[in-house]
Amino acid sequence: MNDSQARRILAITGLLIGLGVLGSVPLYFVYSGPPPASNVLTRGLITLIMCGLMIGFFSTFSHLIRRADPGAAWLGSIVQSAGTLFVGIALVATAFEAGVVFGHPEGTLDPTIDGPLADANVLMHGSIKRLLTAIVMFSAGYAVLRTRIFSNWVVWSAYFVGLCNLAYVPSLFFGTDVTEFYSAVGWGNSALVGSFIAYWMFAVGIAAMKQPSTLQPASNAPSLAK
Repeated sequence: MNDSQARRILAITGLLIGLGVLGSVPLYFVYSGPPPASNVLTRGLITLIMCGLMIGFFSTFSHLIRRADPGAAWLGSIVQSAGTLFVGIALVATAFEAGVVFGHPEGTLDPTIDGPLADANVLMHGSIKRLLTAIVMFSAGYAVLRTRIFSNWVVWSAYFVGLCNLAYVPSLFFGTDVTEFYSAVGWGNSALVGSFIAYWMFAVGIAAMKQPSTLQPASNAPSLAK
């Protein structure tokens, strides 16, 4: 796969991931009580599609890092490994939510807070994803800084998203009230900050679409100077 093809895949997957999160997050707030099965399964389907796209995004992003600077291959490996693990956690969490609906199709339970699998989902939607996101973002930001495959705003935005997510890792000590901004599964944790990585991917997708595909040789030392 040449660089032009890689950037095209990165652009397509990034843009679709951004659109996916814009379509799925509102579905969690449509109903004040337990949502109907159709709502849960719809957002589950969107998540499944997004997870498939994320595998393509992380793999292609890592490929570009390795192509730009073989010495930064370890950073590409961290991005791909942590990103793949993030996808795996998201798939398990989605399966748990769908499991509650399959067991109670009448729509009497909210899979985010009710049912035997809801408690097991708390850390997956919260601190675990926040930690993995931080690892991906810090690694991706430093990789871009080192290889210069994208502009510096990609670096700083990655660091910003990483810091926001890292700040929510200790939220597991602050209860499970979904209405609280800073709780193990609060809306600020799983909905707001949790969506930052998808918005970052969307922005990177735009950058990949606009930026020339020819990679610049990486210098030995990272620099913010253009």
